[in-house]
Amino acid sequence: MSMNTSFFSDLLASIADRGRSLLGLQEAPGDSSQQAAGLVELCEALLSGRGEASGVAVAHEVLERYERLGHEGKVAFFEALARDFGPDVKKVEAAFDNWRANPSEKTSSDLHFLAEPRRQELFRRLNRAPGGTATLVRMRRDLLHFKREHKSLDTVDRCLVHLLSSWFNRGFLVLRRIDWSTPANILEKIIRYEAVHEISNWDELRRRLDPPDRRLYAFFHPALADEPLIFVEVALTSAIPDAIQPLLASDRTALAPQSATTAVFYSISNAQAGLNGVSFGNFLIKQVVEDLKRELPRLQTFVTLSPVPGFARWLAQERADETSRFLGAEPRRVLEAIEAGEAPESADRTLSVLAAAYFLQARTSSGRVIDPVARFHLGNGARLERINARGDLSPAGLRQSLGVMVNYLYDPDQIEANHEAFANRNVVAASSAVKKLAAPFAVKG
Repeated sequence: MSMNTSFFSDLLASIADRGRSLLGLQEAPGDSSQQAAGLVELCEALLSGRGEASGVAVAHEVLERYERLGHEGKVAFFEALARDFGPDVKKVEAAFDNWRANPSEKTSSDLHFLAEPRRQELFRRLNRAPGGTATLVRMRRDLLHFKREHKSLDTVDRCLVHLLSSWFNRGFLVLRRIDWSTPANILEKIIRYEAVHEISNWDELRRRLDPPDRRLYAFFHPALADEPLIFVEVALTSAIPDAIQPLLASDRTALAPQSATTAVFYSISNAQAGLNGVSFGNFLIKQVVEDLKRELPRLQTFVTLSPVPGFARWLAQERADETSRFLGAEPRRVLEAIEAGEAPESADRTLSVLAAAYFLQARTSSGRVIDPVARFHLGNGARLERINARGDLSPAGLRQSLGVMVNYLYDPDQIEANHEAFANRNVVAASSAVKKLAAPFAVKG
């Protein structure tokens, strides 16, 4: 499979190189705006061309020129895609009038076809170039950065997300277990992309891969053969853990996998920023659960030990609000003491109660659960099982959540019901213990 993929990639590259010389593709000198304008002209030529070989060559040239552009040139290029590569409005209006006068499957199909932005076909043709998929993923990473200041680029982003969601659907993804025998270039990327609990050196990476009670799984795509898309780190334990430091300790005693009853997903990292918003993390967890159950039938419990990245920020906002319904005099006193470096006896209880309120009662202005990690797991059908006030006492853990971590439980018998309740009614599935903590803040009536 990899040999065939490599041969096909080499063949495309050869076609592209020959095509560029035959077509005489030369980049004109100039400033960033002139270079972006030249790139737009090349895109128009790519859309108007019909030859496969010349199309691959032009697409390859477009992508190479794009990657050489500076910040201003890339913004100008995306602005041109947003402005000039939409659908032909007159043709859409005519197709709509035709459908309204004669509604049928054909006129509906014609309308759908003509309403598609031209930039979408442009991205399809760019994807045919050697390395095209990887370059388009990097292009989306740039686009997400530029969108923060250029809202007009949303239309371009929607087109890319639509296509990337198709190209990276579950049917194309391959699950691979990563261990100490995995090639070093992939292991280096695991170190670099770890986004939850930093891996500081090779020895630490080995502690997460090599012991018999540790697992790491990643999704790969044929077009990005040595690039993990998303990966999950798993600890096999005899109970649900309440803190991350013991799981990562260098002097811990490994557990025989056959004795484990619990699989703990303690770190899930998206490795490709350009694929943010393209969801495959839920498939990853579900497939890893199935693989672990086949390998170790004694496993009964599948949980996470998850960070709470929005908790400290939310508490700061509530402290600034004198009318906050979540912070009375005593919680404010405890939070002030924690900020001063003290540790009141009631700190753990106070943080647990406030965290329960944060998950079950607090909402964004649009009515969503605030915490992004919570939205991910709850959306996948997990249940908020337990709040751990001293879950992560590292500097990063204290900074983002005052040390709080939580366990989400994946119960195969309840996943679908939990997912439907959350997706349709924003209902958070939670254990009775967590609901009891949040009960004082429940809205009456």
